[in-house]
Amino acid sequence: MKVVIVGAVAGGMSAATRLRRLGPEHEIVVFERGSEVSYANCGLPYHVGGVIPDRRDLLLQTPQSLRARFDLDVRIRSEVVAIDRQARTVRVRDLDTGTEYHETWDRLVLSPGAAPIVPDLPGIERALTLRSVADADQLTTLLAEQRPTTAVVVGGGFIGLETAENLHRRGLQVTVVELGSQVLAPIDPELAAPVQAELRRHGVALVLGTGLAKVLPDSVELGDGQVLPADLVVLAIGVRPDTRLAAHAGLDLGPRGGIAVDESMRTNDPRIFAVGDAVEKTDRLDGATVPVPLANTANRQGRLVADVIAGRPARLTGRIGTAVVRVFDLTVAVTGWNEKRLRAADRAHQAVHTHPLSHAGYYPGAVPMSLKLLFDPQNGAILGAQGVGGEGVDKRIDVLAVALRAGLSAEDLADLELAYAPQYGSAKDPVNMLGYLAENIRTGMTRTVQWHEIADRVAAGAHLLDVRTAAEHAAGSIPGSLNIPVDELAGRLADLPDGELIVYCQQGVRGHTATSLLIGTGHRAANLDGGYRTWSDATAETQTASAR
Repeated sequence: MKVVIVGAVAGGMSAATRLRRLGPEHEIVVFERGSEVSYANCGLPYHVGGVIPDRRDLLLQTPQSLRARFDLDVRIRSEVVAIDRQARTVRVRDLDTGTEYHETWDRLVLSPGAAPIVPDLPGIERALTLRSVADADQLTTLLAEQRPTTAVVVGGGFIGLETAENLHRRGLQVTVVELGSQVLAPIDPELAAPVQAELRRHGVALVLGTGLAKVLPDSVELGDGQVLPADLVVLAIGVRPDTRLAAHAGLDLGPRGGIAVDESMRTNDPRIFAVGDAVEKTDRLDGATVPVPLANTANRQGRLVADVIAGRPARLTGRIGTAVVRVFDLTVAVTGWNEKRLRAADRAHQAVHTHPLSHAGYYPGAVPMSLKLLFDPQNGAILGAQGVGGEGVDKRIDVLAVALRAGLSAEDLADLELAYAPQYGSAKDPVNMLGYLAENIRTGMTRTVQWHEIADRVAAGAHLLDVRTAAEHAAGSIPGSLNIPVDELAGRLADLPDGELIVYCQQGVRGHTATSLLIGTGHRAANLDGGYRTWSDATAETQTASAR
């Protein structure tokens, strides 16, 4: 069988090497329009920043090494410009000579990837992107030769923030411009706030709620009229699936604009498959199509399609979108749906916030983190999770991603037997604690209120009760709250106002104790989920604006 693969890197090369292992007799030809066939795309910002100084460390394989080890015919600088489905040929253009020729195939795998979104704006040709090794080369050359001092990164997503951090590392004065109201759209605002504070703490400026309008010779103009100095402009506003080849060949596209495939990665032509960022994925939680431009998914699809071509049963299950990024000294990780998406879908959900330490507090070096779990209040199904903090965030989100994928309930998290030693965790791991809290809520042992519900509850007649110490209350509190420390509460019940009480402490633990006491004495009470820490993080932008 002759298999032609269009596009290399993650999906295409995974398919090619797996297929060779399964079928030494197959003829496998890979066409790649770029100059590199296998490279660490996610390392590009860190090469620009000098963290990975040697460019060669990003290059994983070459056409020569792939020929020697796997007997693959890999042709770089070769662009497939057309597919003839009836004749089973592709038309290939040699980008160095301009000549074209046809190549036959028995099975065809499309892995064209995705292209950076570049808006049609005045002066946009001066802006750069960071998607390929060639992009990184262009950017590092510009930094070395022109020595810019100011940079504007347009887009506050994962790549945008990694690029901003690494340009800052190179000594540039960096501003991130984000059209949305927060950076990192996959996480909710109360977890995005610490990330924004971290960026500002390191000197990276943020402009939120407006977009790019014009690129000028040494500056940019934004949609709200602001003009920012910008010797260098980098676009990181997302990618769109590269589907031109597939569309011209009459292959079906999905509702999100990617190539439509079934669980075996087949297109509507059973002899043609597609993998990687150009392909529509299925969301595990609702079965809808969803863009998931992640390397692990592309690699999984490449391996799977090789199995299918070789006659082995295989299918791709729904994706949950697990991702992680480092922003200076913070780790940010996410899996599943966020609360914004759940609200937009009008899907019932319950949120739990915690602020644990990375390992046992009595062992030196413990650092704080913030975790958020979202689950279905009716059946306890895990819907999503987010984490922000120091070390250990990635480990907890990975556990929660496995739990979501395995169909565990939120209460099941309490029963997970996770490795414990004081250097690595706590006897009650933060993941276990999320399970305990979910169990308390689902069994009706406790009632909670979310940070964004406070204003409406107070307007309806509820009273705020701060059960922290007087010193903690004086250092910062929710406006209008009464302070009675939890250790004094039993003797001061007569001081409480009538009506519902919204109880809070710093992180929610003392608030839970106080709420249980109040309910036991006949009061209507609910604990502020995540305590003052969550409320303070969530309202940080508003408080900063008020202070100005």
